[in-house]
Amino acid sequence: MGFRRSTLNHRHRDGHVLVWEQAPDQTPKRCFATRYFVTFMLFLGMANAYVMRTNMSVAIVAMVNHTAIKVNDEETVDECGDRDLPIDDSQDGEFVWSSSLQGYILSSFFYGYVITQIPFGILAKKYGSLRFLGYGMLVNSVFAFVVPVAARQGGVWGLCAVRFIQGLGEGPIVPCTHAMLAKWIPPNERSRMGAAVYAGAQFGTIISMPLSGLLAEYGFDGGWPSIFYVFGVVGTVWSIAFLIFVYEDPSAHPNIDEREKKYINDSLWGTDVVKSPPIPFKAILKSMPFYAILFAHMGHNYGYETLMTELPTYMKQVLRFSLKSNGLLSSLPYLAMWLFSMFISVIADWMISSKRFSHTATRKLINSIGQYGPGIALIAASYTGCDRALTLAILTIGVGLNGGIYSGFKINHLDLTPRFAGFLMAITNCSANLAGLLAPIAAGNLISDHTKPIMGQWQIVFFIAAFVYIICGTFYNIFGSGERQFWDNPEGDEQKAALSNGANSSPARLSTPQAITATESRQ
Repeated sequence: MGFRRSTLNHRHRDGHVLVWEQAPDQTPKRCFATRYFVTFMLFLGMANAYVMRTNMSVAIVAMVNHTAIKVNDEETVDECGDRDLPIDDSQDGEFVWSSSLQGYILSSFFYGYVITQIPFGILAKKYGSLRFLGYGMLVNSVFAFVVPVAARQGGVWGLCAVRFIQGLGEGPIVPCTHAMLAKWIPPNERSRMGAAVYAGAQFGTIISMPLSGLLAEYGFDGGWPSIFYVFGVVGTVWSIAFLIFVYEDPSAHPNIDEREKKYINDSLWGTDVVKSPPIPFKAILKSMPFYAILFAHMGHNYGYETLMTELPTYMKQVLRFSLKSNGLLSSLPYLAMWLFSMFISVIADWMISSKRFSHTATRKLINSIGQYGPGIALIAASYTGCDRALTLAILTIGVGLNGGIYSGFKINHLDLTPRFAGFLMAITNCSANLAGLLAPIAAGNLISDHTKPIMGQWQIVFFIAAFVYIICGTFYNIFGSGERQFWDNPEGDEQKAALSNGANSSPARLSTPQAITATESRQ
């Protein structure tokens, strides 16, 4: 009985409750807790980030003079030549850019986005995430106003330069969001809250694509420039509001309910033991669960960016939808992904809280749906031929299932290491976007040869993305884990500190569970 009492005392010592032993009745009963407001603001931030990322995909369809490209090149071979479908060339734009050149323009954003991931992950760990996230998105939003001028006055290189700067500004969004989730969200709410925040990506895409299509057709200053002006205003307003109303963590918030603050801090085991421990680089580089997340993230980004940047072009080239319909229909798969990600996140949290599935089994099962689903759908869509309705339905279902990744590998960083989650996300997101920026370049070059059957070229694009999805998802299932890693153990921080101060001469002074238990048992 004495041993049991000492163990219980240890489990709750210093106000910390181990992740796997949180009591559900500790949750403060409030209609709208502060952490939900933070989650909502991060959701809007993620939505704004993806609006800035995807609006060029629709805008470029309106910016390019497709008739001039056809005149310069040989006539495109269309296997569905007998289709009685309208080909809308009245909306041809002012720029004569080939498919391969469009691919480089679409990828220019990601060059800036990629190189800031790891630096901001390290800086956020040391100085906090709030201002990097807020000011980064402000830079992204302000430079959206410059896009039309850069395209018209600076041509391809001017446009690429501005998009590159926008990418630099958006670089902090994912690592800093992850770091803030680690500080604000208790472990037993991670699947729901994490999925809610990252579902902002789909929400932003759902808003961006149809609204961009409408603005391109009916907007001011020639149509397509209004896309960047409107969303630039929205992003600027969000950035200022975020910097004013959101705080770094519960301890820094002046108006948070004390019960909620205690609930969050107690549930985040180790949060108050060491505020900023050194990053265990060597241990991370030797961790196979880390590489499982890395490859899953890279595979997802390649497939996702293929669809996100090229789907509007596919809608116009192959399925022959008008620009107005293009934006609306291109957003349908992301609406399905948003809805499914919210649904499956509740299932994932239930699987964990009911103790019927471990964290590891839950992450792998849900992630399999999220990566195998779109992989199989892309293969199926490549064989649907000229059936527009069937192709769109399959892509909508496949991309919808992709929402499982938000309760799979995407939130898995927080399972492995709550304290270094932002840094881990910076590494995996940087690598993933290096893979992602190849997607529009590869697709642009594959579909640039107009002497070959266009549908056959798109089939190759879909097959490559599907192969990457399935291989990387399988690697995650083999090596992934949902358990907290030994190199993120606050007990180890205390022990190292004690040893460095000469405390190793007295075993009873060590802060390890064994030492405390032994000492209390003797008492």
